[in-house]
Amino acid sequence: MQELTYPFDGKMILKKSKKLKRALLERQTDFLEKRIAVLGGSTTHDIIRILELFLLEQGIRPVFYESEYAQYWQDAMFDNPRLTDFAPELIFIHTSNRNVTDYPAPADTKERVEELFSEQFSHFRVMWDKLADTYHCPVIQNNFEYPYYRLLGNQEAVYIQGRISFLNRLNEAFYQYAREHENFYIHDINYLSAAYGLESWSDPLYWHMYKYACCMQAIPAFAHNLSLIIKSIFGKNKKALALDLDNTLWGGIVGDDGPENLEIGQETPMGQVYAEFQAYLKAQKDIGVMLTVNSKNEEENALAGLRHPEGVLKPEDFILIKANWEPKSQNISEIAQELAILPDSMVFVDDNPAEREIVQLQIPGVAVPEIGTPEQYVKILDRSGFFEVTKLSEDDRKRNEMYLANAERKKQQAQFGDYREYLRSLEMKGTIKPFEALYMARIAQLSNKSNQFNLTTRRYTQNEIEAFAADERYITRYGKLADRFGDNGVVSVVIGRCGAAEDAAAYLQDGQTARKTDASADRSVLHIELWLMSCRVLKRDMEYAMMDSIVEACRARGIGTIMGYYYPTAKNAMVKDFYAVMGFEKTEKTDTGVTSWRFVIPADYAPKNTVIAVEKESV
Repeated sequence: MQELTYPFDGKMILKKSKKLKRALLERQTDFLEKRIAVLGGSTTHDIIRILELFLLEQGIRPVFYESEYAQYWQDAMFDNPRLTDFAPELIFIHTSNRNVTDYPAPADTKERVEELFSEQFSHFRVMWDKLADTYHCPVIQNNFEYPYYRLLGNQEAVYIQGRISFLNRLNEAFYQYAREHENFYIHDINYLSAAYGLESWSDPLYWHMYKYACCMQAIPAFAHNLSLIIKSIFGKNKKALALDLDNTLWGGIVGDDGPENLEIGQETPMGQVYAEFQAYLKAQKDIGVMLTVNSKNEEENALAGLRHPEGVLKPEDFILIKANWEPKSQNISEIAQELAILPDSMVFVDDNPAEREIVQLQIPGVAVPEIGTPEQYVKILDRSGFFEVTKLSEDDRKRNEMYLANAERKKQQAQFGDYREYLRSLEMKGTIKPFEALYMARIAQLSNKSNQFNLTTRRYTQNEIEAFAADERYITRYGKLADRFGDNGVVSVVIGRCGAAEDAAAYLQDGQTARKTDASADRSVLHIELWLMSCRVLKRDMEYAMMDSIVEACRARGIGTIMGYYYPTAKNAMVKDFYAVMGFEKTEKTDTGVTSWRFVIPADYAPKNTVIAVEKESV
């Protein structure tokens, strides 16, 4: 929805929030539902009202718990039954510098300042620890914005008695806690208030009249920024950029002006603007964003432009280059297919409004920002938060390398007439083991990102993944795959719960129900609660290797039957027959299209994987 796309009109959003909500609910039905608790140190109602809009726009339908005014600490520390029954899947703590109860005074000694600092930080740290122990879900915490006045003037950040100095120290302590705790995230309102304008943000009228921590007009910016963290935690980030070239990555038209006359580099002010934009885009590779080109150009001219000596981006920085005269919407569809991602995982960047409109109409779900003038390109892409970082894994850093290696595999495949011979030529090596601490974050990340090959579409936090690994009722497996072209990292995850055959009825309705009613001692059947795989390794027989591992684990526990479940969505139709291919028999289908499948492990079960050398697992 364009009204909720950065840069947006905050006043309009505040005024028309009900109308926007109705339109969002009518436009989409396939939402990811999440329970979000908002624990406030100030008034939070309007933040929740606007946050809901941005989350709906991201495909997340939130259900909110809202603490009473300024009761954030009491709710966290004293086991409020309402909050406990709500069972939040994410907790947001909305505090600000107004919630610092004791600041240093100018006459305080160093010892007194240290005492105050310890008291203030401890107030928050014990709360975070309690929430982690009680709810095992992600926690988002505001840092502190600067005060709107400076008693010590320009020395406010220098003297330890200054409020800015004190808040800086608290913020750094918050950041250190976040570094040391996997499921804890900072909402950076210190940066946000500076970008908005601290004088307007902290207008004291709104605190004294309404107990708002920021002015009313800043709430849409606040809610949007917060929504970026939430959608990233729940796997709603984009994955790739499809970039136009002429007047987008450089000034001028390479086919008309020639590469030597393009405006790029340090010789002109506008050339510097384009060079800075290219440097920003190149840095995206380091956080796992895939770069592609989508340009109406002769390929030869496009490559000549990308080889400009003053350019920052070079041809080798792109996984795919589509420089042709086909419709750009068609190119985006082909890019998505070749990358094995969905089109709605892409961001299309083009200076031409006509091209942007065509792509928007032809391929719903693709992000098409209004990028403005060249000097605005970086700000608009950055503030849009398409690739908001909450976890930065080694796989993220290597993603471009992995997809470039996939391109080499495709070239290799073209040389073989027999597909099995091609797979053997890859010299694949797999590692399939029960969940290990080293990979918990990546496993959780994969469960939230995978859409096309996710049979039950379940999403789990890292705490939940760790709980499955520690629960003896569960069989867990992660799979890594490498070959002579490179290492794909963790690409497949299976979670199965040992239970009774009659549990299948509950799984057809809701897997959560099956767990809650788990009173039977019968553990003769393995119910697959999650089976997913990264699409970049499809058709490489990794699914067969995972199946072999599951069967081996079942045999070790005396389990003779495996039940699988497929929950259909708009995005996972490609795996609707997956269990049939694995040799399962369909047992039931509900009115909503959910299917159950049974596999009785034969005594003479023959391994299905014949091409991947799998490291021996521990069952």
